[in-house]
Amino acid sequence: MIEISATQYKEALASLPSLPGVYRYFDEAGTCLYVGKARDLRRRVSQYFRKTGNSPRIVLMVQKIARLETTVVNSEAEALLLENNLIKTLSPKYNILFRDDKSYPYLKITDETFPRVCYYRGAVDRKNRFFGPYPNGSAVREAIGVLQKVFRLRTCENAVFKNRSRPCLMGQMGRCSAPCTGDVAPEEYQQEVDDACRFLRGETDTIMNGLRAHMMQAAEERRYEQAAVLRDRIALLNDVMHQQVVETTGGDTDADIIAVLRKEGVACVNLAVVRGGRHLGDHSYFPELGRSGAEDVTESEVFEAFVLHHYANVPAPAVVISSAVENAAQAQAVAEEISTLASRRVTIVHEPQQTRRKWLEMAEQGARLALARRIAEADGGRRRIDDLIEVLGLVLDDEERAALRIECFDISHTAGEATQASCVVFEGDRMNSSHYRRFNIEGVTPGDDYAAMRQVLERRYAPVARGEARLPNIVLVDGGRGQVHMAKDVFNDLGLDISVIVGVAKGEGRKTGLETLIFADGREPLVLGSQSPALMLIAMIRDEAHRFAITGMRAKRSRTRQTSRLEDVEGVGAKRRQKLLTHFGGLKGVKNASVEDIAKISGISRALAQKIYSQLHGAEGV
Repeated sequence: MIEISATQYKEALASLPSLPGVYRYFDEAGTCLYVGKARDLRRRVSQYFRKTGNSPRIVLMVQKIARLETTVVNSEAEALLLENNLIKTLSPKYNILFRDDKSYPYLKITDETFPRVCYYRGAVDRKNRFFGPYPNGSAVREAIGVLQKVFRLRTCENAVFKNRSRPCLMGQMGRCSAPCTGDVAPEEYQQEVDDACRFLRGETDTIMNGLRAHMMQAAEERRYEQAAVLRDRIALLNDVMHQQVVETTGGDTDADIIAVLRKEGVACVNLAVVRGGRHLGDHSYFPELGRSGAEDVTESEVFEAFVLHHYANVPAPAVVISSAVENAAQAQAVAEEISTLASRRVTIVHEPQQTRRKWLEMAEQGARLALARRIAEADGGRRRIDDLIEVLGLVLDDEERAALRIECFDISHTAGEATQASCVVFEGDRMNSSHYRRFNIEGVTPGDDYAAMRQVLERRYAPVARGEARLPNIVLVDGGRGQVHMAKDVFNDLGLDISVIVGVAKGEGRKTGLETLIFADGREPLVLGSQSPALMLIAMIRDEAHRFAITGMRAKRSRTRQTSRLEDVEGVGAKRRQKLLTHFGGLKGVKNASVEDIAKISGISRALAQKIYSQLHGAEGV
């Protein structure tokens, strides 16, 4: 750690090594301002403290720097990966942040005698064959539909496949060759799989030529039914190929097309994916342009931040097409960084021509449409937030408003069973699902929602009372005066501000728009009406809390009901439990068995059998 400032920095910079690494700037409060990577730490960090040449956003950031932390690594590739991880972890104020950290979907063909084609998310392995990544799930499902239609590959789970003796509906429709029936030889089915893989790799000419040759051979040998099947398959394949607006990327088998647009402080990155010479669809991303000085961020900066974030998690294609780079020098520099991440040569084409130009124009049009929708939605969201701030009398500056945090709690159970509390979080201008939490409620009378709410509030806000977490601006409690009074007691016990507590009491018939807002600090209740933007926002957050609680409760209830009571018996492990369930045909059969019947199972003594019987019947003996 190095103490550093905008006015006293020369000695600190002189101590930095001329080695690759990652640097982090912090303000006086310890908040991370920026994370960056460098080939040469001393040279790169020094650039921030030059008198001229920096943008207003960087100048503002440098004025806030109180200390610097650096980490030296072995290579630039390690620096890129570490930078990406630290940005995700620290969420620096001045970095461009991409929140979509979900894994990307792939099409998977399993390594089996009769391989299965399926949708897949997660880490890839070398055993099975993977194609992608695809921009979204619908693109994967569309590709699977093509493979079913043209190559008739199975999609069923192995548990279904191994227990069928007649074709399923897909087999009857001609969408599967029905290998489960034994009518298709493994060699014949494997040939279909190989053709499907060639199709996904863009080797359509090879497939078409092979199919035509087989069709002609079958016709010459008077196997007319087989020739007709091959003819129909060729026609289907032609139809699939002509569904594309443009069939190839001008010789590129794999390419990513990236369009970046900015408008009214909002940026959109539209990623179009081409694999095997076919357009697989596109996906739009909306990064946070640094929470300060967003208007100063350029499209080229957004592009560079996106590709380094994206290709740290996803294999890069050989070609990336984008006009978002400023010039050939930047294109070359970013291409080298992507190549370092990919361990292969990657080219950035920033002035595409002919077919590549068409792809880019399509991506740019998609970005324009997505950006327009986003701005329209944001305008509506801002109106709701502004109205809520006004209605509740909150006094917030611009930075506090941008960091507005609302937490909403709900209790869910079924007749007291599987009680769970949910906490959902609205932060900034959207729901932040990464901060959602579920709480298992224990030690309270089943159905006592007040006690359940007390427990979850105590557990959630005890760290706040200790100074270990931030108190939200608003705490929404789904309930009336009783729930609000109980929440007030909890906050008073913890020494927290009760003015943040707002109860949402349901109106007549539980209709949206008839709710009453109840305050813990003694303010008069408010009835906003169905047309209130503030109430629309509150209702949306409350409904999300209810949805989150319901799904959690149902999952917990299902696990509870599926968990055998045998697990509570000392001496009955997984193997013995499996023996019992297999022998008697399930838990019901075990429960109907006598102590003597249970004791006949290998490895179960009479004493243990007695324990099992007592556990299932709620008795100490027989």
